[in-house]
Amino acid sequence: MTDTNKKVRWGIISTANIGVEKVIPGIMASEHSEVTAISSRNLTTAKAAADRLGIKKSYGSYEEMLADPEIDAVYNPLPNHLHVDLTLAAARAGKHVLCEKPMALDVADAERLRKIPEDIIVAEAFMVRYHPQWLRAREIAQSGELGRITAINSFFSYYNKDPANVRNMVDIGGGAIMDIGCYPVTAARYIFESEPTRVVSLIDRDPEFKTDRLASVIADFGAGRQLAFTVGMQIVPSQRLEIIGEKGRVEILIPFNAPPNQPTALLVDDGFSLDASLARREIIGPCDQYTEQAEAFALAVLGQKPLNWGIEDAIASMKVLDAIFASEKTNGWIDI
Repeated sequence: MTDTNKKVRWGIISTANIGVEKVIPGIMASEHSEVTAISSRNLTTAKAAADRLGIKKSYGSYEEMLADPEIDAVYNPLPNHLHVDLTLAAARAGKHVLCEKPMALDVADAERLRKIPEDIIVAEAFMVRYHPQWLRAREIAQSGELGRITAINSFFSYYNKDPANVRNMVDIGGGAIMDIGCYPVTAARYIFESEPTRVVSLIDRDPEFKTDRLASVIADFGAGRQLAFTVGMQIVPSQRLEIIGEKGRVEILIPFNAPPNQPTALLVDDGFSLDASLARREIIGPCDQYTEQAEAFALAVLGQKPLNWGIEDAIASMKVLDAIFASEKTNGWIDI
């Protein structure tokens, strides 16, 4: 596709909450996108979601939707253990795929995606990389204003003890590291523009679910650069991300769940006041990061602008997550 007036016709795999509540409305607001169909393993469920969102077609199976020739790309928000299989099935049907993070259960699972032809675009849905606040934070970090960047610190948590929630099912890829620990990992790779060489982790597991409910990780990016983060899924909701250099730091105040209809802010601090009361605040206008993500993906499908991240990026991220779990087992550093 190269016609600038064309729109990418999307099909949605499943009626998962993240899709219905956040991603689908974001796709619908994308200039070069239209949501054509939604599918579920239950036709009644699919029809209800289609009626609610104003989607033209509904299917009672994923396979039936993937066979629809009027669909160019699919969004895959299935539980983690189904990401690769359904992404491969969509690619075999000639569809481009935006797949929820993390892309796979482990590196070996993710590497199966290398079978996908190069003309099929597959990307991991890290919507934060498309938000202007992240673009601006990286711009500040690369400008030299903060001096040499040496540390990235992050905290991300929420409270969820529902045994029926997929995040609490260890066998299908639940747990804090897979669900939200992947965000600080992505942030550091995004800012440092390199891969970590080794990691060490401290993990506490739920005695009933066996999922990692609290985890702290240090990742060594070499040359004196470090990522340190804590994630938890049975503690008070909170999030922050700091990029720290020799002369200053920039903090993204709501780094991961930025509200789509409200401004967000960056704090640029030179350390003059230890309470940051004299730090500079940069206000970023309202932005739906899911719309930005959908538009970037659509433009790539239309041949107008390539994506910066694809299958190899997802595999590289998965290597870090695998190493974090390996560190838990060995109680020590794991080389990547």
